[in-house]
Amino acid sequence: MTEQGTIKRITDKGFGFIAPNAGDGDMFFHSSALEGVNFDELREGQVVTYSIGRGPKGPRAENVRLGSE
Repeated sequence: MTEQGTIKRITDKGFGFIAPNAGDGDMFFHSSALEGVNFDELREGQVVTYSIGRGPKGPRAENVRLGSE
């Protein structure tokens, strides 16, 4: 299932957080989860779509793409 949200915060360490439109807590993403966009092209406030995967510390965003579907 594809989710939609807004990039809330980007770090200089190759990861960031998405504020889901569904309102559930912020979703972690790593630069390796991006599709069709480079990490340095991302900006806070951009709309993204993603799927929810499992990481070692809980849920995380995977298959992150710019824009809405």
